[in-house]
Amino acid sequence: MANFYLDNPALRHHLNHPLMKRIVELRERNYADKDMYDYAPVDFEDAMDSYDKVMEVVGEICGDIIAPNAEGVDHEGPKVVNNRVVYAPGTQQNLDATSQAGLMGLSMPRRYNGLNFPMTIFIMASDMAARADAGFCNIWALQDCAETLYEFGNEEQRKQFLPRVCAGETMSMDLTEPDAGSDLQAVMLRATFDEENDCWRLNGVKRFITNGDSHIHLVLARSEEGTKDGRGLSMFIYDKNDGGVNVRRIENKMGIKGSPTCELTFKNAKAQLCGERKLGLIKYVMSLMNGARLGIMAQATGLSEAAYREALAYAKDRKQFGKAIIEFPAVYEMLANIKAKTDASRAILYETSRFVDIYKTLEDIEKERKLDNDERAELKKYKKLADAFTPLGKAMDTEYCNQNAYDAIQIHGGSGFMKDYACERIYRDARITNIYEGTTQLQVVAAIRHVTTGTYLTQIREYEAAHYAPELEVMRKQLVAMTASYEEMVRKVVDAKDNEYLDFHARRLVEAAGHIVLGYLLLQDTNKLPEEFRCSAEVYICYGESEVNKLSSFIHNFNAESLGFYKQS
Repeated sequence: MANFYLDNPALRHHLNHPLMKRIVELRERNYADKDMYDYAPVDFEDAMDSYDKVMEVVGEICGDIIAPNAEGVDHEGPKVVNNRVVYAPGTQQNLDATSQAGLMGLSMPRRYNGLNFPMTIFIMASDMAARADAGFCNIWALQDCAETLYEFGNEEQRKQFLPRVCAGETMSMDLTEPDAGSDLQAVMLRATFDEENDCWRLNGVKRFITNGDSHIHLVLARSEEGTKDGRGLSMFIYDKNDGGVNVRRIENKMGIKGSPTCELTFKNAKAQLCGERKLGLIKYVMSLMNGARLGIMAQATGLSEAAYREALAYAKDRKQFGKAIIEFPAVYEMLANIKAKTDASRAILYETSRFVDIYKTLEDIEKERKLDNDERAELKKYKKLADAFTPLGKAMDTEYCNQNAYDAIQIHGGSGFMKDYACERIYRDARITNIYEGTTQLQVVAAIRHVTTGTYLTQIREYEAAHYAPELEVMRKQLVAMTASYEEMVRKVVDAKDNEYLDFHARRLVEAAGHIVLGYLLLQDTNKLPEEFRCSAEVYICYGESEVNKLSSFIHNFNAESLGFYKQS
């Protein structure tokens, strides 16, 4: 019997973060639901006990059902039968287990039959599910679509669709097309209003749609004739029960094979407008993508955890030259780095989810009543931090996920190249994480303004000012020195007043900020739970220090003439 919650003390540590008290207070509206729902908490301790117990259930399902099914699902995959997706048997078993346990509506309000849990708890469940089978996350954890429908749909739409999601129906976001990948302004799937039947009709093709034969779709379509940019796009809700959408094929992918990535044909498909016309891309999809990026951070972190555990187990068991390979410095250094990057990834994942929880819940409360001045300032603060940390975390966590999966294979040696070992599947699954929902390069584009406007530096200063145990002072001083180096890098690049020069160095500046932020988060974790995080903090901060030094050296030794050589190559 395996339990992916109980065997990982880091999860309960992040569950008990001090900000959770504020998050729960906001989420529960001072526990107003306790008189209407017998499963609603009566106070903070009751809420936390509920989260803990449900996470234990999630951990058991992940360990005893989803993980054992992962290899079979990867081998069999989904199929298209009569224009419909048929999941692999293991995938269907996973869905049945999560639905029966009531886990499909974790973050939805109780009035729609959800559990009303904070986003942080949903992310924790996703973290565990990804460790078990990253592909299943793309079916179960697309609940961020439900969050978008809740946020921007009208009350009639919420009542129509959200209870179905909570009961076990799945969702998808239908955004990309053959000629519109990262550039969603190029979307051309047409939406026309059918006056006779008082509904919208969708026609065209969507490609690379994750879980594309879901029950309920959020579809980006061009509603304004004659337009060619984002201002002509709106968001629509398509109900599979209404028909009109067929699965043309499932993509033959490198990894996450249990998750059907579909090409869809829309033929006069009936749909409902979600929110207002013309705001589909510039408002709703941006919100949807930020939620999806947080989900990919959880997926990447879970994969890193899986890679570490596979590598550790193999290194302990495999013997060469008369001793286990974990005793060789070349191997135990790799393991220490995998562990440190995994703990650092998890630290920024939950820091970001807490920021999202506070600002999103305050925005929801604002629909019910006017916020006071303190609440409005709180919303502004945490929204800015969530906007800054989401691209930073998505970039760092997914790059580390790929590095960790690579190193897990290396520790296995030739065996890791064989399908007999789970690390081979983990390696393939990891590769997509720094590509979809916005490549690392696009995350840098989103993050660089928080370098130049000082968002990261301000938060770093807040971390720096916290109280740390005396035995952690050496690491704190390392981070202070790294911050000084970061400030010099930013100043040199910004003072050049050359946008192309800034864009060229953007990745280096964002990475440097990331190393410092992750270092401080691990230091804070060590301050509270040294037996769990001290080693990772020591390893990661030394690693981050060397990386910041390399980045600084590159920037300070780089000149404008060198930029021309890069452009010519």
